[in-house]
Amino acid sequence: MYVGQVMKDVLKLPRPLSPPVVKLETRVDAEYGLPSTHAMAATAISFTVLLSAPSRIQFQFEVGLLIALTLSSLVCLSRLYTGMHSVLDVLCGVLISAAILFFTFPYWEAFDRLQLTSRVSPIAALSLPLLLSYTYPAPPDGFSTTRGDTTTILGAGAGSSVGYWANEQLGRTFEPRRALLPVALPALTPGALARGGARFLVGAAALLATRQAAKTLSLRALHSWHGVPEGDGNARRRREIEVPYKFVTYTAVGLVNSMLVSRVFVLLGIL
Repeated sequence: MYVGQVMKDVLKLPRPLSPPVVKLETRVDAEYGLPSTHAMAATAISFTVLLSAPSRIQFQFEVGLLIALTLSSLVCLSRLYTGMHSVLDVLCGVLISAAILFFTFPYWEAFDRLQLTSRVSPIAALSLPLLLSYTYPAPPDGFSTTRGDTTTILGAGAGSSVGYWANEQLGRTFEPRRALLPVALPALTPGALARGGARFLVGAAALLATRQAAKTLSLRALHSWHGVPEGDGNARRRREIEVPYKFVTYTAVGLVNSMLVSRVFVLLGIL
C-alpha cells in the first residue's frame, strides 16, 4: 500500500475525466489515479491468503483460486464502474502487487519467523512505519489525503505486528498446534454461524471503542502540545499532528485486534 500511495503522489497522473466518466465516489477525487491501490490491495490480500493457506487449512486449491480471482476481479471492476480509475490504473495496480508477491513469496516463512521471534521485531515494526509516514512525499500545499490513509494502514499493521510478537512471547497464539496443521474447514452449522456473528459484533465494538478513545486522547494531547485550539479542524492536516494521531490511533487498534479481542472471545466462549 505504501508503494502504491507514494507512486500516486510522485507520478501525479490524474483520474479519469468527468465527463465523459460519471464519478460515483467523490471522497478521494482529489487524489491521483495511477496505480489503483484498491486493485493492489484486492490482489495482494486474495492471493496472499490463497498461497499461504494450504499449509494451514485443508481445502481444494482450485476452488480457492476461483474465489481469489473472483474477489480481486470484482474489486478491480468496481473501480472502473465508479469512475475512479482507468483500465491502465487497475492493470498497473494488479501487476505491481503480482510482482511484489512473486519476488517475496520464497521468503514469507523466514520473515514470519523473524517477525514473531526476533527481539528487535517490535522496535522495527513501530519505528519503520512511523518513519515512512513522516517522510511521505507531501504536495506543495502540505496536505494529502493519501498521506493520512497510508499512515492509517501502516499504524494498523504496526500494532498487529507487535501484538502477534507479544502473543508468541507469552506462549498464547490462539492457533492449533503445528502438529495438527493443516486443519479441516469447520462445517457451516447454525452454531458456527452464530459464534462467527458474535465474534464479529464483539470484535467490531472493541475496535471502534479503541479507535474513538485513542483518537480523542491523542488529538487532545497533540493540540495541547502544539498550542492549537481543539476546535481547529484544519490543524489535523498538519503533518506534526496528522501523522502521530493517526499512527497512535491505529497502532492501538492493531494491538487490540491482535491481542485483546481473542482473549475476550475465550472469556465469552465464542473463540
